[in-house]
Amino acid sequence: MNAILRNLLAVLSGMLLGGVVNLALVMVGPRVIPPPAGVDMADAASLAAGIHLLEPRHFLFPFLAHALGTWVGALTASLIAATRGPVPAWVVGGITLAGGIAASAMIPAPGWFIALDLVLAYLPMAWLGARVGRSFRG
Repeated sequence: MNAILRNLLAVLSGMLLGGVVNLALVMVGPRVIPPPAGVDMADAASLAAGIHLLEPRHFLFPFLAHALGTWVGALTASLIAATRGPVPAWVVGGITLAGGIAASAMIPAPGWFIALDLVLAYLPMAWLGARVGRSFRG
């Protein structure tokens, strides 16, 4: 298979699998740490109205969803890619970071969470995914 095509498929596979991990954690989060009464974590309007009721613990699963989704996606891209370099993992990290920036503009959250999320959940996890992928590939 052509190396460019394989790298493209690696990034797409990483985005898909990372997205599944992200979605699963976002869906499980409110069941593990229930939101305050009257706050629907899946509804932006309800979230905006009740954001002042959320405690730091309510932001654990969104952070884990972003970080682990990016890590799984970057690792997947790194393992599937034709090249041994970190570029496919970094592409996944860059795309997920762009999504995180867009989400931070659309979904209400405290500034401390947005900063923590954007700084720690995307590019560091892409770097870690690339490192782990490289160690698995030898």
